[in-house]
Amino acid sequence: MANIYIGGAWPYANGSLHLGRLSSLLPGDVLARYFRAKGEKVLYVSGSDCHGTPVAVQAEKEGISPSDYAGRYHDELLECFNKLGFSYDLYTRTDTANHHQVVKELFLKLLDNEYLYRKTIQQSYCESDERFLPDRYVEGTCPVCGQRARGDQCDYCSTLLDPSDLSERTCKLCGSTPVERPTEHYYIALTRLQSELEEYAVHAQGWRENAKQLTKRYLEEGLQDRAATRDLSWGVDVPVSGFEDKKIYVWIEAVSGYLSASKQWAEETGGNWEQFWLEGEDSIVSYYVHGKDNVPFHTLIWPAILLGTGGLHLPDHIISCEYMTLEGKKFSTSRNWAVWVPNLLSRYDPDTIRYFLIANGPEKRDTDFSWREFIHSHNGELLGAYGNLVNRTLAFIVKSFDGEVPEGELSEEWRITIEKLYLKSGVLIEDGKLKDALEYIFAGVRKANKYFDEQKPWIQIKDQREACGHTLYNCVQIIANLSQLLHPFIPFSCEKVRRFLNLAQPSWKMINVPVQQSISDLELLFERIDVSRIEEETNLLNKQLLDSN
Repeated sequence: MANIYIGGAWPYANGSLHLGRLSSLLPGDVLARYFRAKGEKVLYVSGSDCHGTPVAVQAEKEGISPSDYAGRYHDELLECFNKLGFSYDLYTRTDTANHHQVVKELFLKLLDNEYLYRKTIQQSYCESDERFLPDRYVEGTCPVCGQRARGDQCDYCSTLLDPSDLSERTCKLCGSTPVERPTEHYYIALTRLQSELEEYAVHAQGWRENAKQLTKRYLEEGLQDRAATRDLSWGVDVPVSGFEDKKIYVWIEAVSGYLSASKQWAEETGGNWEQFWLEGEDSIVSYYVHGKDNVPFHTLIWPAILLGTGGLHLPDHIISCEYMTLEGKKFSTSRNWAVWVPNLLSRYDPDTIRYFLIANGPEKRDTDFSWREFIHSHNGELLGAYGNLVNRTLAFIVKSFDGEVPEGELSEEWRITIEKLYLKSGVLIEDGKLKDALEYIFAGVRKANKYFDEQKPWIQIKDQREACGHTLYNCVQIIANLSQLLHPFIPFSCEKVRRFLNLAQPSWKMINVPVQQSISDLELLFERIDVSRIEEETNLLNKQLLDSN
């Protein structure tokens, strides 16, 4: 028995969630549902990242507190995750008293262990806005690739940066050229941890290829000590005398939410957070689920904090997604070139969204969301394959066998096939290969449809009623087990199937539906989406872009 810890990336509470970001978060729920069905102890946590200058600036413009501003989007994010079926054990936020306390404790432990030190630096200051600028609020030309970049990291070449590295610097708030002013900050001594992090990365198992390659590159270039505090107005206070006007830097503070959320969950439920963080009799396996842009924070920064404080379990599996584009172009929140999740949920089934994002998601390489592929995916795969198998089988039983599972015996071929589906898809899921797992299960769906077509129960019923019953009995067993195999991916439709067949909660082992089991409350699993919606949605997307210009 293993204790499975799953940390989902913390979306920023400064705007609505778009589909590109959602695609990097969804794997966490698939993993959590799978491991629970397998019978493992699971702790799956995340929350809204509520701190930082963007929240403070927008709140100031609206004349409300930063907490209230962030709370608006926290509530919206939570509603979206609930509608999508995310099964977090806790979804919290970074502006809680608990989070502040845990972050301060980690900071002081790093200080005690001499991994933090003071340093006076020149920091970017905007004279127009009369404030020190966080690294993300300084923009300029990347010295490595020449593209426009933020002062902390280049999105084009993934280089970790300092604002002073940029040329042609501007303030993101007002566009003026910032000046440099001296200020004192704490720095985390990443250089002292270089060898330990190299050792950790070399022996890491379960990292996606982008995480391996990016981390290797950062380590080969040599880690640089990074600021652990900043001159900010909104965030976690630095718990050291003389630093009352500064905050703990968000890139240290936000990742610490994985531990603070675990402790909050334990306090609220009476659970034991230590069994997911401290090595003991039971083994711990941890998964961290996020986008490619967050790789260094999960493979270097968070492990550095854990090593520097000591005694806490390091990340095992890094499930870092590539990027998703939209109709061939990069998502752009500023230009409103995005599919916003609240709007999408108001028009489409959550399982349709979940299926597309796993089956066509950016797991190994960048992928594209197009309305054509989205709607054809629903009609052709969810409805045409899975929904068709479920509805025609169960409707036939309702019509021809009084709604009761007929006499039959599961064939040896199908018994072996179903057992292989559990075994192989389970291995793929645990390896973070969710796309392959889903495709493998859907190969089973297609095989079942082929079996139904070849047996021709609509002909068997005329003069081979016993053989017809055998065919349908086999199909019911297949459907029941598919409802368990697909539950981590498309839980809402699988819950419907369990209700049709009066099944218990899903488990990751083969089940049998008894003869004469009643089929109840049968309804269509999925409705067809009219293909005219492709043009309608594409036009709305283009109008959205024009309206923002």
